[in-house]
Amino acid sequence: MTPGGAGVQHHEAETAGSVGTAHPDRADRPAHPDDAFEATAGQVLAGYLNARCAEFLRSLRLYGESGSDTAAAAEAATALRCSARRIGGSLHTFRVLLDPAWADQLRTELGWLSGTLAQEYACTARLHRLVSALARLSGSGPAPGSGPVPTARHAEIPAATAAGALTVGASRAGALLERQLTLARTRSHSAALQALGSSRFHAVADAVAVLASEVPLAPVAGAPAAEILAAPRSAAERRLLDAVSALPLTRAAHPYNAEALVHGLATPSDGEAQDAPWHQVRLLLRLHRYAQEVRPGGGPPDPVLAEAGRSLDRHRDAAEAAAAAANAARTPRIAPATAYALGVLHADQRLEVEAARYEFQRIWQRTAVTAP
Repeated sequence: MTPGGAGVQHHEAETAGSVGTAHPDRADRPAHPDDAFEATAGQVLAGYLNARCAEFLRSLRLYGESGSDTAAAAEAATALRCSARRIGGSLHTFRVLLDPAWADQLRTELGWLSGTLAQEYACTARLHRLVSALARLSGSGPAPGSGPVPTARHAEIPAATAAGALTVGASRAGALLERQLTLARTRSHSAALQALGSSRFHAVADAVAVLASEVPLAPVAGAPAAEILAAPRSAAERRLLDAVSALPLTRAAHPYNAEALVHGLATPSDGEAQDAPWHQVRLLLRLHRYAQEVRPGGGPPDPVLAEAGRSLDRHRDAAEAAAAAANAARTPRIAPATAYALGVLHADQRLEVEAARYEFQRIWQRTAVTAP
């Protein structure tokens, strides 16, 4: 089955030549240094969306052609999600330049598609992360910079005994995690296949194919780009700055402050609430980065913002891995050694959460983002 079907491929063939000629009045005009300043906001935004839609359709075709090649399918799915996020982020940030109802609907559908495709690969990455961490902690794998096995603060348990208990429980803990996450990955794979064959997905693909050549702009989009695009970008920046200001960056500036670990040992709802502001900053930082890409003449991305985004990605991955370990530890009637290994694994991942926060705080000191 090829996602999107022949109809989407037909749209892709049509838009392949139309992306660069969406404005015939400028198609044959020679380039001029002042062209970027003469462009309207609608022209700049439409050009950006045209290019992202072409990437979306190209990735969709590659995903359909990947067949049993899992590596190619994963690469195409990643590119597909990346394009969908950029399109959706632009529709959100520059909503004032578009038909609002149309932009909101397409953004919602793109979010659904991106989230559905991401689940399978997230389960795979989480399983690999947890199994590798178990091997490192139990001494059966490489452990660069690893410390001793953690024990209770006042417990008089020899290190060798603690390590032995972890080694005994690590294999069972790994098997339990593999069963649970493999089942979750299988369900996510089935959900993705079902979504790609649904009428809802075909409607999204057709909408993106149309968007690759025709963008429904609002009247205000006819104003000069230099005057109109700055306000939505500034609003995205302000939302990010406000969210970052609410983070405990002063505490995160001290390594091994144990805040992430202490809160991670609380109830699931408390742990999620403690991680939520960081996840929100991650999303707002992504929107800010995407908004910076929509400008006359384009421009290279800010490497510091990209580095900050990667640190928050690591924060999210570690937090979700810790939640998976905690969920496995709640399995009824597991052996004490297995529960101990899962507890050590959970603590290790919460320390990774703390390390990611420390890294983000250090990067943020160098960021080019400044308050308006």
